[in-house]
Amino acid sequence: MTFRTICLTSAIALTAAAASAEQNFNRIASFATPLNMAASEDRSRETSAEIIAATADGMTLAYTDSPLGVLGLIDITDPANPQPLGNIALDGEPTSVAIIGQTAFVGVNTSESYTAPSGHLSVIDLTTKAELARCDLGGQPDSVAVAKDGSFAAIAIENERDEDLGDGRTGQLPAGFLTLVQIKDGTADCGTVQAVDLTGLAAVDGHDPEPEFVDINAAGEVVVSLQENNHMVVVAKDGSILNHFSAGAVDLDGIDTKDERGVLLFTDTQAQVVREPDAVKWLDDNHFATANEGDMDGGSRGWTLFHKDGSVVYESGVSFEHALVQIGHYPDKRSDSKGVEPESIETATFGGTPMVFVGSERGSAVGVYDVTNPAAPELTQILPSGVGPEGYVAIPARNLLISANEKDLIEDKGPRSHVMIYEYQDAPAQYPMLTSEGTDELIGWGAISGMVADNDGMIYAVNDSFYGFQPSIFKIDPSQTPARIIDVIRVHRANGQPAQKLDLEGITLDGKGGFWLASEGRTDRAIPHAIYHVDSKGLIKSHKQEFGLSAELMAVEKRFGFEGITKIGDTLWMAVQREWKDDPKDHVKLVAYNTKTKEWGAVHYPKAAPAKGWVGLSEIVAHSDYVYVIERDNQIGANAVTKKIYRIPAADMVPAPLGGDLPVVSKEEVRDLLPDLKQLNGYVQDKVEGLAILPSGEAIVSTDNDGVDDHSGETLFFSIGQISQDAS
Repeated sequence: MTFRTICLTSAIALTAAAASAEQNFNRIASFATPLNMAASEDRSRETSAEIIAATADGMTLAYTDSPLGVLGLIDITDPANPQPLGNIALDGEPTSVAIIGQTAFVGVNTSESYTAPSGHLSVIDLTTKAELARCDLGGQPDSVAVAKDGSFAAIAIENERDEDLGDGRTGQLPAGFLTLVQIKDGTADCGTVQAVDLTGLAAVDGHDPEPEFVDINAAGEVVVSLQENNHMVVVAKDGSILNHFSAGAVDLDGIDTKDERGVLLFTDTQAQVVREPDAVKWLDDNHFATANEGDMDGGSRGWTLFHKDGSVVYESGVSFEHALVQIGHYPDKRSDSKGVEPESIETATFGGTPMVFVGSERGSAVGVYDVTNPAAPELTQILPSGVGPEGYVAIPARNLLISANEKDLIEDKGPRSHVMIYEYQDAPAQYPMLTSEGTDELIGWGAISGMVADNDGMIYAVNDSFYGFQPSIFKIDPSQTPARIIDVIRVHRANGQPAQKLDLEGITLDGKGGFWLASEGRTDRAIPHAIYHVDSKGLIKSHKQEFGLSAELMAVEKRFGFEGITKIGDTLWMAVQREWKDDPKDHVKLVAYNTKTKEWGAVHYPKAAPAKGWVGLSEIVAHSDYVYVIERDNQIGANAVTKKIYRIPAADMVPAPLGGDLPVVSKEEVRDLLPDLKQLNGYVQDKVEGLAILPSGEAIVSTDNDGVDDHSGETLFFSIGQISQDAS
């Protein structure tokens, strides 16, 4: 098998990438929004990049940061090395930004309550950071757009409802409206503020339109989405209504509508789901695209291309969501709501090809569509993003696409909010690295944990307890680019039902066509620490194939148990992730179980002391004369320090009886994985959990995406080449 430093290429509709050069978007940089805070500020505060825009020269980005109440600026003169330009404080909550030249037009919400909404349009010179004008808008602004000729701005005055009142329904006054403001001499002429009445148009709740998003075409026509009312309005530059129509509904077949069950099952249907579009963008002067996120009554999980006369030119249906399912970005906990929730949309022409970019808020990914034929768009790529992408801006003149990702998970010790930069390159697509695209049936996956390689070059991987009611073994062909899940084996018991109370974290071959599985226990949730023997079809034949821990081990067990399993002769070896009650500081057990004699034993492994948080083991693999382990901390992004592969001489793996002193094995660093984890130019993922070594000696590493729960869904699955050649 040939050496591959990166196992990539888009699996979506481009079947793929040929060896010859091709045009694709690849992420070239990520910018964490806390970097824009002054050194004296508390960077542990929540911050967020929501709506984003670029200056006319494409060298500066401006994004709204609602938690901090600022407009953040980024220098992208060198787009692969974005630099902070600081924050501009605003007198309220910024909701949207649009730019003409070097001048930003920012909607600022100053509402004291839902019943007394207020806000203004702040016009800011981005060079001097001075406010040039401030126009009272008479309500709570949401989206802001500027005409392509720079002649006027349009602002959606949402006057949003209180979702805790009236069962969260519309009908709460004052009503929202559209505002038009003329622009003269490069700034807003506040004396021209014009309110456009949008009441009486929609059938859902005509007296409470709640406009959500606006965009302006080259003819100066404004399209407005009334999300909760499931209605679209086209307005002339003079404020007259040109057309309005219902956004309609979609029949969905092959979706998952039940969350919190730990199962990916795409067999449900829903009839006439109203689209309820959020973002809307003109593709040309006659067509606009909508991201059908949904809110009050619907959300059709896809996107639509409308003619401005109200006719549907293209409807994605479930195809966009299914594409995200195939690359492991499906957010199961949102199944009963709106699935992947397409919220954002951008349109632009790159290299002569008109494109639509569809952002999935919950799937944290960006779909790239070629819309050369508007009636038959082609999904050419899906790009990984940060958590909760909210806004996009395309800069075709520089071959750049930018995403603003609003979720800041500082309270959960997760990734911060990021702005991510993609370049349209003459190169293969780098993402996804793993896909189930091409199988006869839709295979959903996520939370990949332990892995093992078979003699035929296939890799088997397990999912963890996030999918506790669907424990699975995925068969992966790593020789394809991207690597492909070609089959799935469900772990079940003799009654045919999925085996429950498992947290599968390790897998190894039994040498007879079946597998040994390691389950990490958690006593407070009645999940036992255990080993399971399954046949080639994933069957646990009887309780005799379930092996609980010995009394000596159970007496000292703690929450963080087995992470990985491997087999040497008749002995199974399991890595314990963290110290148990009787372990010396910074030492963890490698536990042995002899399948013939039924005896338990262990050795001690000396792990690194953590710089922050904790350090533990997350995989163990025997190969040739060594046993390899992944040692990692639980840190993410810039805080990550320890993400390494070490090897232990197999000769050291001599288990001692439990209950006494254990021998300490020696270790040798094989590879620091931090550079590998930065290869996609995102933030460093914390959970490096899978290692498989092919018969050739090539090693494959994977990360766990936590089932897309407070996670971007991004899974890295890559080769590090010949493992034996990497040892220092």
